[in-house]
Amino acid sequence: MRRMRVAAVCGAALMAAVGGVAPEAGAVGGAEEGLAYHGSVLLSAGLADVRFAPHRPKPDAAADAEVTVRLRWSVPLADLQELPRGCVRAESRVLMCRVGAPDADGVGQWVELRVRLQGAPSEVLVDFDTLQSGQQAGGQTGEQSGRQRVLALDTGDTYYF
Repeated sequence: MRRMRVAAVCGAALMAAVGGVAPEAGAVGGAEEGLAYHGSVLLSAGLADVRFAPHRPKPDAAADAEVTVRLRWSVPLADLQELPRGCVRAESRVLMCRVGAPDADGVGQWVELRVRLQGAPSEVLVDFDTLQSGQQAGGQTGEQSGRQRVLALDTGDTYYF
């Protein structure tokens, strides 16, 4: 049993280390159950280029509301940011982006942004998660789903998730 847990943890760590994505354990279902994010992150000299879209593997005609995505960074963001329409800075390490609901094929609106980080970190973790209505940027009110974590290294390589 212990070997199984160690193998699972090592597998998740390996996925994150090579730029893969592992959903966080304990994600609670809700209105956005089954929502995932697909895209890419490139980190170079303190700049992170991020491109993502929400995806729903099983399209649901009832889930047609806009989606709010929280991007939580492992390092503080620089003070000045040029963010696309629909994205705002919520905290020193948090951005919020409102995107359209996934279409009939289950694919949502693509978001592209360039984020300047404080200093020039050699790596950054970006957590993507979906906020349910009424949930605050830093709080845990309401339910969350669609959680994903991406590790990007400052190699100039694009990490796909």
